[in-house]
Amino acid sequence: LGVVTTPVMVERPSDQRRATHVMLRGNFLQPGEQVHAGVPAAFPPLPSDRPPDRLALARWLVSERNPLTARVAVNRMWARLFGRGLVPTEGDFGSQGATPTHPDLLDWLAVEFRENGWDQKAFLRTIVTSRAYRQASDVDAAALAKDPDGVWLSRYPRQRLEAEMVRDATLAASGLLSAKRFGPSVYPPQPEGLWQAAFNGERDWTESTGEDRYRRALYVFLRRTIPYPMLDVFDAPSREICTVKRVPTNTPLQAFVTMNDPAFLETARALAERVDADADLEGPRAAVSAMLRYALARPPAAEDVDTLTSLFDDARAAFAEDVEGAREFAGLTPTDGILPPERAAYTLVAQAVLNMDAFLTKE
Repeated sequence: LGVVTTPVMVERPSDQRRATHVMLRGNFLQPGEQVHAGVPAAFPPLPSDRPPDRLALARWLVSERNPLTARVAVNRMWARLFGRGLVPTEGDFGSQGATPTHPDLLDWLAVEFRENGWDQKAFLRTIVTSRAYRQASDVDAAALAKDPDGVWLSRYPRQRLEAEMVRDATLAASGLLSAKRFGPSVYPPQPEGLWQAAFNGERDWTESTGEDRYRRALYVFLRRTIPYPMLDVFDAPSREICTVKRVPTNTPLQAFVTMNDPAFLETARALAERVDADADLEGPRAAVSAMLRYALARPPAAEDVDTLTSLFDDARAAFAEDVEGAREFAGLTPTDGILPPERAAYTLVAQAVLNMDAFLTKE
């Protein structure tokens, strides 16, 4: 008594299973030929040593005699890393799908994946340590003429980060990202009034506080009728249907989000505070260089440092004429012993850094 149980679907005994018929012209009142559990004739049959139930189907899916499962799995993982699969039609390996661009490579990857115990981590390690993956995205005219679409892996394909990655990368660069795992969904900042308008004020989006506010996008609460706007703008699916492949877009709304969304303004302020509070950074140029290193995970280019340092100087001069506006933009209170124009200028530069194409693009 009092024990919580989880409902489990159990098949009926063989003598109680209902018969299944082909419905003539789709009419359930006109049953035709009786059909039984099985798999398409083009594939190897189900195991003969057990009844054709769900366990038999599960074993058939990962059987050495069935090449399809491993091929589909490795193709999808390849597509997540390279932007397109070795079979471009990720959701269709049938007669209407495209043929593999590298059939021998697909065969080898599928066999390796299966023989290594379907170990996804080991498979991904094999790919990311390969020469093909570690290529630069740079391309010269000759290579572009031979491989304009990058089908033959002559370079690494540039890709905009997926929606969840954009948010997580921004939090990581600012130093706010929480490594906390598991637990209930969280409610990070979003523009005001969205839920009041959608639910006539009957529901509200109560922002999370503390560490939960900065958890990975994986934990953000999602509702199909009113999706989290930042994820929606960056092409995250609505979850209403299974999405094999996301279709990326490039719109001005995305820059509008990274420059104005409350969550992104908060991360810009945190990145500004991170460099402004670092006593080892002497002067704006060193602080700007540090911002770029945090965001790009590589030594910054001198041209980028020059441009952003100039932006800092101009912003500091402009904010000096409106100290109260600078304090509000930087998220400071009157009691903070910090120069508002200085912190506001760093915040503006941080916004620019977190909106750079080099930051939002994987290459």
